[in-house]
Order: sequence, then structure tokens, then C-alpha cells
Amino acid sequence: MPKSENQKIKLLIIKEYLEQNTDESHPATTAELLNYLEHRGIPAERKSLYRDIQCLEEFGCDIIRTTGKNAGYAIGAGTFDLPELKLLADAVLSSKFLTEKKSAQLIQKLGTLTSRYQALELRRSMVVSGRVKSMNESVIYNVDDIHQAILANSQINFRYFEWDRDKQRVYRKGVRTASPYALCWDDANYYLIAHTEEHGLTHFRVDKMTQIRQTGEPRVQTEETRKLDLSTYSKEVFGMFSGSPVTVRMRFENSLAGVVIDRFGKEIMLIPDGPDHFTCMAEIRISPIFYSWIAEFGTRVRLLSPQSVVDGFKENCRAILELYDNSQP
Repeated sequence: MPKSENQKIKLLIIKEYLEQNTDESHPATTAELLNYLEHRGIPAERKSLYRDIQCLEEFGCDIIRTTGKNAGYAIGAGTFDLPELKLLADAVLSSKFLTEKKSAQLIQKLGTLTSRYQALELRRSMVVSGRVKSMNESVIYNVDDIHQAILANSQINFRYFEWDRDKQRVYRKGVRTASPYALCWDDANYYLIAHTEEHGLTHFRVDKMTQIRQTGEPRVQTEETRKLDLSTYSKEVFGMFSGSPVTVRMRFENSLAGVVIDRFGKEIMLIPDGPDHFTCMAEIRISPIFYSWIAEFGTRVRLLSPQSVVDGFKENCRAILELYDNSQP
């Protein structure tokens, strides 16, 4: 049989077809492959197809040969198997910093890493609508811009905004300048950890940043930035609220040991305090989010010291009660 002009890419076409259209449950028959090659303008015979399959195996492709009624060929699991892809897809969908549109696009791209059958299963098992998502489409590019600035050791300028009740952006005054040091993932949002002249070490929601530009000026180095430890920082900060760290002593019921370890890490020391309780100390940046976390456990936890934190929690509780005591029907 005379060779067509497309013979040079024949192996690539076979490999592409197997990757996109087969898996262990859906092999491609010899006839199916020959028909596809014919459709692509590459006439082939069975013997040459067998040699091609053998060549792909020698190259390192995981070719699965099936026998019986569904005899044929399939490509084995690639870099990711289906459970791993589902895990990645769920992480994409759970990310608040990604818009609904960008999440759907990324899920579609993940589907190209497996067969069309498993890609369909991947899409069917995921629900995008109804989840809390960002309204800033450019956030994924913000992340890249920040990474580039960190690698270049450059300060950045940017605008920062909040959303109003009409879902419109309200920009804070002026252009901000910051020295970017790291990106931190907290509560499914991306935060930039940076140093500013006004606040020292602080952080910004990446999805609320726009017009990010490198200044070319080297990043500011301070004792605080040199000692920055992201794991420690994330344990101290509740809901990414800034503030000076305070050593807080707390008393928990034993049933909350897992909660405390999840929040502060296995390194935290849990000291028995009677048969049913333990005490612990942690560096915490005090915020309303921290007080809400404490209130979540009701009478099963008690703040012990310092008194300023205890008083702050009591005042926070009183303010909430007054809101309801004085509320109008």
C-alpha cells in the first residue's frame, strides 16, 4: 500500500486517539482504529497497526490489551488517575478566589488529561453553581503577577477595592505600594503576605487587587519579614485579620483536643487540668473572628488570660446581646 503524506504522524495520531477515547472499560477495536486512520487520510493494514501498537509500548506507553468480546487496545492511567482528578477538580470548585466561569474552564482542561468517558464522569460529579465564588475574573493572573514580583525581588503597586451592596467595586483611595513576600491559602481564599510602610507585615485578599505592577524598587527587608514563617502566621491569624500577636491561655474540654490540634498544629502543648479538661497557650492575633471561634464551642471552652482578651470577648458578647435586646420587631 503506498504511503500517504500523513504517515510520519501516524503514531502520534494513534496515541492521541487512545488517550482521548479509551480507558480500561472502553477499549478501541482494531477496526475502529483503522477506520479512524482512514478518516484522517492514513490508510493502514492490520499488520502495520500491530507494529505501531508495539512501537508505542516500546516507547513507554501503558497500552492495555483486552481480549474476548471487547477485544482491543486502551491507554492506561496517565499522570493522574480519575480519583486524583476528582480531588483536583473539587479543590478548584471549592476555591472562592476563582470565578464560576474560570472554575468551569479549569475543570474542562482537567478533563483533557483522561479519556472522554472519564472526563464526562468528572464533569457530572461536580457542581459549580450555588457555591460562593469570586467576582474578579483576573485573580488567576494576579497570582502570577505577584509570583513574578517575588522572584524579581520587586515592590508592587496596586489598587484595592471592596464590594458594595449593589455588587459594584468601591476602590480605596490611592495606589498602594507593598513588598510581596508570599501567597497564603486560608479558608479557600488567596492572600498576599506583604510589608507596607503603613502597617508593617500585613495581608491582602488577592481577588480584591487590581492593576498590579512591579515598581523595580527592591522589597523592604525588616526583622519581621526575615523571620516570616507561613505556617506560624496562619495559625496566629483567624480569618486573616491583622493585629499584634498575643499569648492566650485557654481551657478546653477533652473532646475538643482534635479541634485545637487542627487549628494550632501537633506542636501545641495540651496540659491536663482535671479529668475532663486541658489547658493550652497559643500566639494569636486577636480579632472578631477569633472571638467567634471561641463562642462556637459554648461552655466547653474558657479564656483564662490575659485579662484584656477575656474582657474583649465579654464585650463582644455583650454587644451582640444588646443588638437583639434593642432590636425592633
